[in-house]
Amino acid sequence: MADDLHLIGRTDEAKVLFEKLLSLRNDLGLLSEEYDPVAGRLVGNFPQAFSHVSLVNTAIGLALRISAPA
Repeated sequence: MADDLHLIGRTDEAKVLFEKLLSLRNDLGLLSEEYDPVAGRLVGNFPQAFSHVSLVNTAIGLALRISAPA
């Protein structure tokens, strides 16, 4: 969702959402497959590579200000 917000020009919102995601990582900086907002904890497969790939891609996109093609 942060990627999509960024690509439609809502970069400030994308950064806020990305920072929220970063705050959900555990003490080692790892993410699981899912997050349970009711219980406030990581659930599912842990650690989850797909979550980290997306995290890195979003970080790169926001850092380089990559935008959608014209």
